[in-house]
Amino acid sequence: MKPDLKQELAQIRAGIDALDQKAVKLLNARLKLAQKIGELKRGARTRIYVAEREADVLRRVQAANPGPLKPAALQAIYREIMSAAIALEKPLVIAYLGPEATNTHQAALKKFGASVDYRPMQSLADVFAAVEKDEADYGVVPVENSTEGSVRDSLDLFVETPLKIVAEVQLSIDHALISRTPLEKIKKVYSKDQALAQCRRWLQRHLPHAQLIDVDSTALGVMHAAKEKGAAAVAPPLAAERYGVPIQANHIQDQKNNTSRFGILGREPSGQSGKGNDKTSLLVSLHHEPGALLRALQPFDKRKLNLTRIESRPSRLRPWDYIFFLDVAGHHDDPAMQEALKSLRRQCPLVKWLGSYPVARR
Repeated sequence: MKPDLKQELAQIRAGIDALDQKAVKLLNARLKLAQKIGELKRGARTRIYVAEREADVLRRVQAANPGPLKPAALQAIYREIMSAAIALEKPLVIAYLGPEATNTHQAALKKFGASVDYRPMQSLADVFAAVEKDEADYGVVPVENSTEGSVRDSLDLFVETPLKIVAEVQLSIDHALISRTPLEKIKKVYSKDQALAQCRRWLQRHLPHAQLIDVDSTALGVMHAAKEKGAAAVAPPLAAERYGVPIQANHIQDQKNNTSRFGILGREPSGQSGKGNDKTSLLVSLHHEPGALLRALQPFDKRKLNLTRIESRPSRLRPWDYIFFLDVAGHHDDPAMQEALKSLRRQCPLVKWLGSYPVARR
């Protein structure tokens, strides 16, 4: 290495070291303030995790970012800073559909960072129950996928639960075929039903005679593949690393932009994040009469409230009886939303508010 280059590198590295020292001091100063907030929250018995405040912080730091740091990188850095701050305020327990290395686990890590405690659950019902019984502070459940639509098991559980959706997170989904068996000798493929559906065309082309077996999670599928000869799993590449099973094929999802949305379950609702960045989820039932659905949608149309999603599910109360899940732009406490809900309740047998929360960005 030339002497002048060596000297220039040493000067730049000295500058980086000095900035690192300042960054550490500033981070600790920030976390000390977070500790004080935690003390006040504990004294007042209010929420430790505040989704609307988190969204506001991320908006502010993104607006202040001149580059070259990319927005996604800045958000990831601040996710861990806020995770460390939350852990100092109060140790949080996050329940998710396990085992480790499922997509839901990755979504939980993306939302809450590495400084909180995570509890894997065997089923989606167990995630709901853990939060309802105060065994976990929050739960993370899949809500819908950009390729295959809504996760029906999650929607059905929202019918009975008193929990609220307090936040959401989007995760890019990348599936791999994981097996100790070469591709041409695979006879069974294990995975969650949604994951199998997201790779349907690939599996039909490459494994047309393999038996597709639905299990409770993608990671559980990898566990089966690890033990059974001739078995494979569809799961995230992280699961292959976690359970020590080779990847036979990467990126097998049918859609390149395969994205899933996950809901964060909590016992207390989130407040308004402001600036039109909130979303409200509702569960509605209708009378069996002509025009009932049209009349149910009119209160939102009249007030210029945008419906971003509407989906029907069997009510399980009577044959051919349905309930509707709605996502509406805006917060439950917005005046226009309050007026729309008041009108809706006058004409619908059931209007259940599932939660209002900041809209997630990829």
